[in-house]
Amino acid sequence: MTDTTPDPLSHIRSAAEAHFGAPVLRIETPGGSARASCRVVFEDRTVIATHRVNFRRTHLEAMVLKDLSDRCDAVPKFLGLRDDTLFQGDVGRHRLNMVAGNADPIAAADLADQAVGAIFAYQIAAQDLPDRMPLPPLGASETWVDGLVSAVDVLRPMGPGLPRSFDRNILAEILMTKPRRFVKWDCRSGNAALDDAGTLRWFDFEYCGLRHGSEDFAWLIADEVWPVPPATMIEVLRDNYRDHFDEGFDDWLSYLSFYTVFHALQRLRLIVDEVKARGWKSKARIRDRDDVGIHPEFAAALCATGAFFADRDRRTAGLVPAFEAAQSRFLRLLEKKQLA
Repeated sequence: MTDTTPDPLSHIRSAAEAHFGAPVLRIETPGGSARASCRVVFEDRTVIATHRVNFRRTHLEAMVLKDLSDRCDAVPKFLGLRDDTLFQGDVGRHRLNMVAGNADPIAAADLADQAVGAIFAYQIAAQDLPDRMPLPPLGASETWVDGLVSAVDVLRPMGPGLPRSFDRNILAEILMTKPRRFVKWDCRSGNAALDDAGTLRWFDFEYCGLRHGSEDFAWLIADEVWPVPPATMIEVLRDNYRDHFDEGFDDWLSYLSFYTVFHALQRLRLIVDEVKARGWKSKARIRDRDDVGIHPEFAAALCATGAFFADRDRRTAGLVPAFEAAQSRFLRLLEKKQLA
């Protein structure tokens, strides 16, 4: 039996020409042809088109962008939805992961300030979003939280192992927070870009929903390719938080710090699994493809981030030696591999 289903790019081309009433000059796939999103080039402009196998996520993203893009400038402009294809404004060709990776420490800290400010901007714009549309709770099941806690097992073969005081049940209870604030989710630095004027916007809202609210910042802080050290990130968070809220930062930061430990572990587990499947890659290739940080330097940096935040809470402080042992292991591997 012959499959007559058009390929995704042909489908996007047809939908784009019908929606905008103009011929498409070409379609660019900077993230690779397997990605759900691409850049559609018309004679007078470019737009981003997204067509996913899971059309429900596309429709959720469309509803959210339609609402938020009218309320803040930290997200792409909603341009329409046709044939399960979402069209949104092109936020620029300068991805944050690439720009930050090439920046000096002062410029990188400034980028961190812009990135954090943009997250707060869309979260504040979305404060009453649940009143206007249904949003899913994220990480609200015991199975999901147990999986998050179990990521700690990635440290077992790398050093001193886990402390006897490590209580998975208590930690899981803390992580099982009530859904209270809008989160984009997946705020890795590859999911933000700057336009030619230097305005930074976050994109890719397919996994958005409700949770504590600090998770978006944890995604950025524990992004293994993110070059801004944790201590600087805390100061950036503090400055931006008090721009919008009068109090509550210490409690908010406490949960963020706790959650970031386990997010870092989850990212580390992903790196280890990907290395087993594909081997180590160069830093340039990882940033260019917005890939998992399968480079020893990135893995070591992630361990340092995990240790920093683990040390901020007595319930996770026992993990610091394991994080540090894993960091040393990756640094030794870095000397042997000599990857660019």
